[in-house]
Amino acid sequence: MCIGAINSENGEANKIKNLLTGEYGKTPDVARYYKSKGKKWVAVGEDNYGEGSSREHAALEPRHLGGRAIIVKSFARIHETNLKKQGLLPLTFENPADYDKIKPDSRISLLGLKELAPGKPVVCEVTQTDGKKVRFNLRHTMNEGQITWFRAGSALNRMKEISGK
Repeated sequence: MCIGAINSENGEANKIKNLLTGEYGKTPDVARYYKSKGKKWVAVGEDNYGEGSSREHAALEPRHLGGRAIIVKSFARIHETNLKKQGLLPLTFENPADYDKIKPDSRISLLGLKELAPGKPVVCEVTQTDGKKVRFNLRHTMNEGQITWFRAGSALNRMKEISGK
């Protein structure tokens, strides 16, 4: 999961800071730690996120490890669809310059998800280590059916709900 992505903080692949412990670790290990502590997380990326990872496993692993959303400047088309099927919220910056407002140690909150609706922006609140907060809008391309997948945790979970089993 994102093991080839270069961390903007340290210029290294597969090495991120665990914001709960302050220690650095491999991306999947940090995500696994967050999951063990009941902490939901998001990934932040730049352009064409998911390029070359059209297989569903590339979207399954973040969901399995407790991820809730992927926030980027743009998605590779097939990967965005796979994220939706896995119950992750694929979001893009309404203003791409807002990407620079997120730092490696920022805390991110997605506000108003209970009111998530097609065409309605998601408000992102970023809290910096000094306590300063900034808000901006994120876009999504989810339709009503895909939103039910997100709420259920995946398309497969939604199918199970519908079948009553």
